[in-house]
Amino acid sequence: MSFFKGSPYRRHSNSNDVESGGGIRGDEDEESSSSDPFNITSTKNASIARLRKWRQAALVLNASRRFRYTLDLKREEERQQLMRKVRVHVEAIRAANRFKAAGEQSNVSGTMEASQSPPPPSGGHFAIGQDQLAVMSRDHDVSALQQFGGVKGLSELLKTNLEKGVKGDDADLVKRKNAFGSNTYPKKKGRSFWMFLWEAWQDLTLIILIIAAVASLALGIKSEGIKEGWYDGGSIAFAVILVIVVTAISDYKQSLQFQSLNEEKRNIHMEVIRGGRRVEISIYDIVVGDVMPLNIGDQVPADGVLISGHSLAIDESSMTGESKIVHKDSKDPFLMSGCKVADGSGTMLVTSVGINTEWGMLMASISEDTGEETPLQVRLNGVATLIGMVGLTVAVGVLIVLLVRYFTGHTKDANGNVQFIAGKTKLSPAIDGAIKIVTVAVTIVVVAVPEGLPLAVTLTLAYSMRKMMADKALVRRLSACETMGSATTICSDKTGTLTLNQMTVVEAYVGGKKIDSPENKSELPSMLYSLLIEGIAQNTNGSVYVSEGGGDVELSGSPTEKAILNLGVKLGMNFEAIRSESSVIHVFPFNSDKKRGGVALQLPDSQIHIHWKGAAEIVLASCTQYIDAAGQIVAMDEDKAMFFKKAIGDMASGSLRCVAMAYRSYEVEKVPSTEEQLDQWALPEDDLVLLAIVGIKDPCRPGVKDAVQLCQNAGIKVRMVTGDNIQTAKAIASECGILGSDDDVTEFTLIEGRVFRELPELRREEIVDQISVMGRSSPNDKLLLVQALRKRGDVVAVTGDGTNDAPALHEADIGLAMGISGTEVAKESSDIVILDDNFASVVKVVRWGRSVYANIQKFIQFQLTVNVAALIINVVAAVSSGDVPLNAVQLLWVNLIMDTLGALALATEPPTDHLMARLPVGRREPLITNIMWRNLLIQALYQVTVLLVLNFQGISILKLKGDTTAHATKVKNTLIFNAFVLCQIFNEFNARKPDEFNVFKGITKNYLFMGIVGTTVVLQVLIIEFLGKFTTTVKLNWSQWLISVIIGIISWPLAVLGKLIPVPKTPIGNGLKKCCRRGASQS
Repeated sequence: MSFFKGSPYRRHSNSNDVESGGGIRGDEDEESSSSDPFNITSTKNASIARLRKWRQAALVLNASRRFRYTLDLKREEERQQLMRKVRVHVEAIRAANRFKAAGEQSNVSGTMEASQSPPPPSGGHFAIGQDQLAVMSRDHDVSALQQFGGVKGLSELLKTNLEKGVKGDDADLVKRKNAFGSNTYPKKKGRSFWMFLWEAWQDLTLIILIIAAVASLALGIKSEGIKEGWYDGGSIAFAVILVIVVTAISDYKQSLQFQSLNEEKRNIHMEVIRGGRRVEISIYDIVVGDVMPLNIGDQVPADGVLISGHSLAIDESSMTGESKIVHKDSKDPFLMSGCKVADGSGTMLVTSVGINTEWGMLMASISEDTGEETPLQVRLNGVATLIGMVGLTVAVGVLIVLLVRYFTGHTKDANGNVQFIAGKTKLSPAIDGAIKIVTVAVTIVVVAVPEGLPLAVTLTLAYSMRKMMADKALVRRLSACETMGSATTICSDKTGTLTLNQMTVVEAYVGGKKIDSPENKSELPSMLYSLLIEGIAQNTNGSVYVSEGGGDVELSGSPTEKAILNLGVKLGMNFEAIRSESSVIHVFPFNSDKKRGGVALQLPDSQIHIHWKGAAEIVLASCTQYIDAAGQIVAMDEDKAMFFKKAIGDMASGSLRCVAMAYRSYEVEKVPSTEEQLDQWALPEDDLVLLAIVGIKDPCRPGVKDAVQLCQNAGIKVRMVTGDNIQTAKAIASECGILGSDDDVTEFTLIEGRVFRELPELRREEIVDQISVMGRSSPNDKLLLVQALRKRGDVVAVTGDGTNDAPALHEADIGLAMGISGTEVAKESSDIVILDDNFASVVKVVRWGRSVYANIQKFIQFQLTVNVAALIINVVAAVSSGDVPLNAVQLLWVNLIMDTLGALALATEPPTDHLMARLPVGRREPLITNIMWRNLLIQALYQVTVLLVLNFQGISILKLKGDTTAHATKVKNTLIFNAFVLCQIFNEFNARKPDEFNVFKGITKNYLFMGIVGTTVVLQVLIIEFLGKFTTTVKLNWSQWLISVIIGIISWPLAVLGKLIPVPKTPIGNGLKKCCRRGASQS
């Protein structure tokens, strides 16, 4: 859950959202109108009431385990209350500051300042202590800051250079951490193994079984003595304990995986200035005294004060709850940890870190994850509830039948004697017999209620998320992992995702002509050269670092910035010297809507230069003059404008990004004189003088064409959405395989964002399916595209890296933020972070998403086969003969195979190429497909038929009539149990490939599956041959083992034959619903 509730960049729901399948209402409205509480196709913005509704409807045996990986509703409400308290505190500080400011204006500031003066400096390595810094930062005390000598004086107290930052050597960093603490906060310890063991005990049926085992133990010892009497009760108790321990181990291992993934999500990397160079470090390594550059979309990683800023605006909604953007300047220089940079840029001096910040204290209080459920998890709870109701009904029926038969004298023991005779049977044997019946009935409930079915989702998600990390994808929301498997379209950025993001200037038009080598200084007139270098050095948020001993030059900034800075360096630019020759008056940061950024400079002779840089055709449209080859400023006539436009078109057609640089002079008297006026000043952007147009090459990523082709084969349409020129976008899209031949291009295949934006809403929905490339798009155009696609029923994945991409990332079914180029605001709004910014990694996420869904279906097919077979066998036997062939201990072992071990084996199957040969799975398609129904009914029918024949005719078929009745019955029941377990083991192979003939494909690579199957076989042999006392079985001879294996192995050819039977395309469930509706309407 996001903390940034009030932010304009938060996950805000749209009233016009529609789910896959059409309609005009939002997800929540559509789902709330449904009578099925488990029909939640998206948990992304589901209300607390909606989530509580399905919990109340679920049939649950162990709530603490079943709901462990769902949103903890109680803790979530507590977290929100804590957030409200913190926000009240922050507002109280603000109110006090306003009151203080008013007091100072009324000439009472002297008294207040005396009472607010900071404590005396502390000893140690620094002339200021943590308490002083904490009080100043917490109270936003400007007067205390002034008493320290302002930001400059404070930096001296912290032994920091405002230009070069801290020294950054190990000794210096250790001193700072010892004096002021580290940027971490105490984390609550994760749950221990014993906690998981305790939760596994909470299952109601297992508690009943333990009570029954204890009673049976006591009665058995009383009637038969301790040597023989403890077996019945002891074996049940041992089986229950085994189930609990195995369950706890499995759950504990899942928990450890989720903990490590949560650590990855919190570990943000940011730039700091240390020793005069920009270095990227973990947020946990920031220390007091660090100088940090801040840009749009960054998270403020610690408390600090502003050193310098240009139009710096902070979104403090995470702390205040208000979406109001706060502008920061010398009058309000304090920055709070956890807030986001909404606009502008600046640098800050870190004054407090970790637990000494308001945000750190808050995070220490709520650091434990409140969990999250996924749509598939909710649906599986519905399936488990339905199956559980049937199983519960069957168990109650079996209980009633067995008790009636027992107490009416219709049941006999192994020797053929009536077990209960009214008035003659003693109380102790009667109670013992009744307890055994209750035990069998309760065990049927254990097998029938698939408690592990919803938990299989978290098992496969934990496995998938860990593997996805290796594939460079960090999952922030569990639900996105499975939703990605249903994606029908991917709206991808161009730069860095489809391309390498390694930019270099390869062409340039300077002095009114194309120059042979962009790096050749000799071709440039001196006036043009000085203005161009001035613009490159000053109109940038990047930097150039040259070590004192020379060596390689280090560039920082965005890839475009680095390409242009690299051009300047090759032209002989001295970055630091150029920047020191003029002072920055005002900055207009690059804006993705206007596609340009500017800076106003004051030169030593008081001249004002305004430099602009941005999209070539947009900057060119504002130019009325250019500098020619002679260094003269010449008017831009129509022919020259056409020449430059053609140059831009030619470069764009060659897949180059075109950037223009221009400037103009300005009258000094027109420049605003106050800080407030400067903040509001709109830089003049008319009458510009063109300096240069450069073409920047950003090659396509290797393998991206294959990845796009893979998506298209999988029924996923890839669309490119870029801010670049439409011709550049077309060239790259053709190179990547998004566009085919020119014959495939229609009127709307290529479209500009402006054109799409100006269309009526209904028209946008009509043509959106044709769009393959959108050029010169703004973030709002991307949002409109996503909304139009979703209204048509598409499941949309969208990539984004900028702050303004946040609404589109939120609006999409799956928001994919870029890990390298993405801002923290974009990552906060996303569901998955692509760590290497590579489109191929997006395709891997699709594979894993489909794998999650496929693995759950495999497990459902396997588990339902066991459920159906075990229930029918025991019910038919109980009703007809008053006895059941599978006793409590045997059923608990079967439950362990199909529940915990089955989930481990089938839910962790790695993805295969076969998954990408299918069309996307619709989110409203039934979980149990017709293919699954066919497979499980064939297997269940076979198992039931064979085992019931053995149950009623087994003694004669196995030629056991010569044995005593008791021994023959035991052998028969042992064979039934053995054959039943082996059927499940062989059927586990069938479940791996529900729709493929070769079920062994890739099996040798799945070591976990082979290990679990091998372990199950070994344990089954041990149970039959050596643990008969516990399971009420006897040893089988080789021929009986052979019969058991043959019965089990027949399931393989049977599965092959079954797959030759065609199934209808219309889901069985839908057909039944239509029949019900038709019957209701007729009646």
